[in-house]
Amino acid sequence: MDWQPDEQGLQQVLQLLKDSQSPNTATQRIVQDKLKQLNQFPDFNNYLIFVLTRLKSEDEPTRSLSGLILKNNVKAHYQSFPPPVADFIKQECLNNIGDASSLIRATIGILITTIASKGELQMWPELLPQLCNLLNSEDYNTCEGAFGALQKICEDSSELLDSDALNRPLNVMIPKFLQFFKHCSPKIRSHAIACVNQFIMDRAQALMDNIDTFIEHLFALAVDDDPEVRKNVCRALVMLLEVRIDRLIPHMHSIIQYMLQRTQDHDENVALEACEFWLTLAEQPICKEVLASHLVQLIPILVNGMKYSEIDIILLKGDVEEDEAVPDSEQDIKPRFHKSRTVTLPHEAERPDGSEDAEDDDDDDALSDWNLRKCSAAALDVLANVFREELLPHLLPLLKGLLFHPEWVVKESGILVLGAIAEGCMQGMVPYLPELIPHLIQCLSDKKALVRSIACWTLSRYAHWVVSQPPDMHLKPLMTELLKRILDGNKRVQEAACSAFATLEEEACTELVPYLSYILDTLVFAFGKYQHKNLLILYDAIGTLADSVGHHLNQPEYIQKLMPPLIQKWNELKDEDKDLFPLLECLSSVATALQSGFLPYCEPVYQRCVTLVQKTLAQAMMYTQHPEQYEAPDKDFMIVALDLLSGLAEGLGGHVEQLVARSNIMTLLFQCMQDSMPEVRQSSFALLGDLTKACFIHVKPCIAEFMPILGTNLNPEFISVCNNATWAIGEICMQMGAEMQPYVQMVLNNLVEIINRPNTPKTLLENTGRLTSPSAIPAITIGRLGYVCPQEVAPMLQQFIRPWCTSLRNIRDNEEKDSAFRGICMMIGVNPGGVVQDFIFFCDAVASWVSPKDDLRDMFYKILHGFKDQVGEENWQQFSEQFPPLLKERLAAFYGV
Repeated sequence: MDWQPDEQGLQQVLQLLKDSQSPNTATQRIVQDKLKQLNQFPDFNNYLIFVLTRLKSEDEPTRSLSGLILKNNVKAHYQSFPPPVADFIKQECLNNIGDASSLIRATIGILITTIASKGELQMWPELLPQLCNLLNSEDYNTCEGAFGALQKICEDSSELLDSDALNRPLNVMIPKFLQFFKHCSPKIRSHAIACVNQFIMDRAQALMDNIDTFIEHLFALAVDDDPEVRKNVCRALVMLLEVRIDRLIPHMHSIIQYMLQRTQDHDENVALEACEFWLTLAEQPICKEVLASHLVQLIPILVNGMKYSEIDIILLKGDVEEDEAVPDSEQDIKPRFHKSRTVTLPHEAERPDGSEDAEDDDDDDALSDWNLRKCSAAALDVLANVFREELLPHLLPLLKGLLFHPEWVVKESGILVLGAIAEGCMQGMVPYLPELIPHLIQCLSDKKALVRSIACWTLSRYAHWVVSQPPDMHLKPLMTELLKRILDGNKRVQEAACSAFATLEEEACTELVPYLSYILDTLVFAFGKYQHKNLLILYDAIGTLADSVGHHLNQPEYIQKLMPPLIQKWNELKDEDKDLFPLLECLSSVATALQSGFLPYCEPVYQRCVTLVQKTLAQAMMYTQHPEQYEAPDKDFMIVALDLLSGLAEGLGGHVEQLVARSNIMTLLFQCMQDSMPEVRQSSFALLGDLTKACFIHVKPCIAEFMPILGTNLNPEFISVCNNATWAIGEICMQMGAEMQPYVQMVLNNLVEIINRPNTPKTLLENTGRLTSPSAIPAITIGRLGYVCPQEVAPMLQQFIRPWCTSLRNIRDNEEKDSAFRGICMMIGVNPGGVVQDFIFFCDAVASWVSPKDDLRDMFYKILHGFKDQVGEENWQQFSEQFPPLLKERLAAFYGV
């Protein structure tokens, strides 16, 4: 006998469903409490499925809502449903998947896939065969409902479907889906392609076995009347381009022609899917060869796609020029993630042209994040990087017409085009920049806000070139206009100008020193003017300024301008406020730049950072002990606080000693260094290194406890944690001297292993935007260990000398390099045999010094001449024949060998 509801119970559930559609928050609260109570009764879920599938007299939104509440219950505690309840729900779903209402069918489909993803695909063996069977139904609703459910299962459980666990159902399902590509209903055709598409990226075997049929069927649907079908065809081709390009190459010419048409499809969703094709193709090695002859068609299409659509302009309030007095709504503000502090070394290689910013940080965040305009701009950017100057003949004739166009929407798109190609076509654009940059600077005062904001972004993409010219030519006019835009009446322009100015600061560095007073006046004035979202970007512009001009900021008049508004914000924000992150990051840069100039402000800042760390650790402890009672803390608070403490230690040096003496930071640091979250450990080790340099007297008593933790973190899987721990060990060596001896064995083997790892990844350094080899940090630390304990480290010389030399030859002369090379010289003194086989690498590393200190130069001299005397003149001649000419010259000039 079927389960039947109790009439009174049913009315109660219906009333609850009606109440939950009320906008009143008090009613919503009562509903939530009532739901909690009802969930105590196992058959409450039977009532919910009953309303969804059987109660056809009720309105659809109420029935659907009943299904969605049931879906949430399944998600939360399906495991504890009694078997009769679970079976009733499953049977009702399958019996009613063909409901007359498309909303109810969709809701049942969601319910089915939720049950399936609770590990029930194995426990519900009849599900897939029955759904596949229902596809053959003459009744459209049944076929569509079953397909909708299958599509959701394919999306949620694609890996499981292609595994032995279920006896590989795809072998039956894929051929079945392919039959429906020719179905008379566009909705069904669309479901069928969407189902198969789920298995392309994972290269499911059943699909690979039918790949040619699949591609044939796709081609047959290429000009389908239904936009949803065309969209899924485009999506399939884009994915096939990534995983089975071999199968597309024979048809590539026609596919490109097809995608050129689809990128202009009157349905924007289709055009967007098609536009992804160019982004994906640009990553394929064959791009240049297959696309070159089509650029003449493609470029105008992409450029055309970069115009704002009418709907964009409405959404962006493009006709609103002044909105600076309108407060931001909270959902406008994207969550920010703090990047933990990484220890870095100065490096030789100059920064490549074009900054590393993500393409099209231009400004339409208010739109759905990804649209045809952004995709077209991104495609043009990557293609500019593939074709470089070869793109320009197709582009320059268009650009002229765009940039000087009377309609602002067209002019705006031209400025975006110019920004998008900046990185790839920089060389080819240089001859035109003396004329273009003044025009763009003029656009900064255009009467349309959207033109002003895009001009900010595009100019920032050419900042590198601007800074390479004499400052009065372009830098000064650009800076003057950008600073005016920072005080624009439009919030979007303020934001774009602030971001562009931060990029300019990174490029110009100390070139900005003569204008500091003027820059600070503007930035400080913006403090009083900005709404919430742009304040966060303003902090970044101030922090970047401090990083760029460094100690030049330490002038009483500048400090007087800058510090009061920062400290006022600092006092206004509560400890729980996430706005502290960007403010703490900003203060960290300012403290490092101001050095002793920050002293008057350091005490409250220091105390608060310690409190933030302490609070977060306490919360984490409570959560670990009672996860049901407490929430997990947001550890970003602790990470940012540790980083600001690092900034204080670096900026204040010895002055930080009294602050450390009066706090329990070393105890807290001991806990942070053992945190489960890598970013917390990363920031802890950076702080440990900075405190070691600033006030070792407080670190020394903890060394015996700290060293084993440092040793266990020398794990290159977490490269930034490993780098920071390595750097801290090196700093500790320099302070400990010979007392380091008991700890050498704890760390040496790991360091040697790290330095010998093949192609340790290059990390992009946050603070300079330059590449440095992470193995430079292990090399410096090994050198420093050898400097203080040569007897202990020298026996291993042969195991690390070659990678040691190659990773330090690119580092600029500095204190860290100096101490490391002294160490290597002392180790060669103890174990000269360890260097013999790789002596040419040592010679090359020595030659990388521009001006070593006199006593270090003497050490090099003795080793080089000692080796030469040892092997004799003739052998030395043969040996030095292998030297590249430059190396030969340098060694002869500096060391007379």
